[in-house]
Amino acid sequence: MGPGGPPSPGSHARPGPERLAGPEPPGGPADPASLAAARRVSDPPQDELEPEWAEWARSEPDGGEDVPRAQPRGPGGRALRAAARRRRRWLVTAASLVVVAGAVLTVVLLTASRPAPAAVTPGALITTFQPGELRQVPDACHVVPAATIQQYLPGKAKVASPLPVNGSAESACDWTIDKAPVYRLMEVNLLAYAPNGLASGNGSATRAAVDAYGLTLQDMQSPPRHSPAPRATVTTLPGFGDQAFSAMQVFRVGGAVTDVATVMVRYHNVVVTVTLNGIEHSNQGSYGPVSRSGLAAAALAFAHAAEASLH
Repeated sequence: MGPGGPPSPGSHARPGPERLAGPEPPGGPADPASLAAARRVSDPPQDELEPEWAEWARSEPDGGEDVPRAQPRGPGGRALRAAARRRRRWLVTAASLVVVAGAVLTVVLLTASRPAPAAVTPGALITTFQPGELRQVPDACHVVPAATIQQYLPGKAKVASPLPVNGSAESACDWTIDKAPVYRLMEVNLLAYAPNGLASGNGSATRAAVDAYGLTLQDMQSPPRHSPAPRATVTTLPGFGDQAFSAMQVFRVGGAVTDVATVMVRYHNVVVTVTLNGIEHSNQGSYGPVSRSGLAAAALAFAHAAEASLH
């Protein structure tokens, strides 16, 4: 068609420059500058919290493409993660405690199943006085009643107290009658033994007294070689103190004959020794004779009185 005529049916109309510059119809693409201005007006102030629904109400970006959105972090997420970490730490700690408790229980059970070793106490030596042991003894000259002295030592006896050699731990007393035909010498000795490291057993004071008692008994039954003391006739005295015996010896020296009765009794750590000498025959003077049974009875009576004073 020539200029000015109507368009032909098969031709396509091309938009002119006026169409490109004309206003955009409603529903078409929006002007970027206008969108930016509108977004600045609708954005909330920075110091205010944007409501959660605002993010979902925003329009899609230009081009209409489906762009994945970042999911908003739920409220309390940090607290939940901290709690999870605490639970994990608690579980690890509890597991460690269970392991340790199991190991301890295993050791206890294994130890209990084994026989306990015998108790060993190094340095078990006793160096102090034990209950019932005496540190001092009474005055030997006052342990025998006057009636007993008069009964077994008739006449006027001369009393002498030898000087003590162990302080208050020892006391001795002598009664002497020297008037023909009677000669008597009664000796009473009380000695409290102290703990001694050389004693047998634990070295206690009682063990020291046991050793002294046993040594005297042995010497009387079997005197050492070249000893002037004769073998004694020994009789044990059960029920008297903790240990007791009586002995009879006959000494013959220079033609004189002297009978000696001895009673020894131990009470805890104290040893009481009583000896009674009676001249049976003498080369000078007219002494004798002597009743050996009478000597033994007198020694036993003095020993009973001395031992009773320790209680």
